[in-house]
Amino acid sequence: MAIAPEEGTQMRILHLIIERGPITAKELACTLNLTSAAVRRHVTNLEDQHAIEEYEGASSQKSTRGRPSRRFVATETGQVAFGDSYADVAHEAMTFIRDYGGQKAINDFAQARVARIEENYRSDIQAAGKSVEARLRVLAQRLTDDGYAATIRQVPRTVTLQLCQGHCPIQHIAQDFPVLCEAETEAFHNLLGVHVQRLATLADGEHVCTLTIPLGVRTHHGRMMTEPCGAQENVEVHFASSQTDDVDDPKEGNR
Repeated sequence: MAIAPEEGTQMRILHLIIERGPITAKELACTLNLTSAAVRRHVTNLEDQHAIEEYEGASSQKSTRGRPSRRFVATETGQVAFGDSYADVAHEAMTFIRDYGGQKAINDFAQARVARIEENYRSDIQAAGKSVEARLRVLAQRLTDDGYAATIRQVPRTVTLQLCQGHCPIQHIAQDFPVLCEAETEAFHNLLGVHVQRLATLADGEHVCTLTIPLGVRTHHGRMMTEPCGAQENVEVHFASSQTDDVDDPKEGNR
């Protein structure tokens, strides 16, 4: 499905919903410096095209008048509209590898992917120093540059961070080959030097890929918070992709 006419602003809104969802129309308007009426019109168009849908998770907020604020996330259709270049060809290639080389060939490919991810990001992440948080910020920025719409969210009352990827260029491939998600998690673990736990994936039908990264201290209850992104109110750090001209305002996240 193609996202039709008025693509400039409408695609920027879709991009923000993918990157920061669940998000309200008011938050979109503030971030893009648009009127609420204009945003609602674009949101309605995106809903009509089945590119976005209302999020009905635990993070539903109340408006100042006590009514729930509608919060939006991207649908699978919206993810495709955002752009998954050559996904069909790549899926065919992975199927060919499995059919002719078996699962071992797929696993070997996944391990080669781990090595490539580490090679691509290692120098930038090492330059950030030994701080896990600093390394994570660099990783999120590099992922955003590569089309993953990454954000970092602080889990309230903990020193646990979440790396959230609102878009995945290999989402449809990973649905049939989840070992690719496992390979990515392994690469992030090696790059950050700490345990990384994956909580949710777009490939499994969630609205965002979520990983938790502990900074070394547990909660006063003695356990880590492990709720997927969007299941609670989080403080976010957003990254502007070099591939878009979106306005980046770290104050306009999920609150």
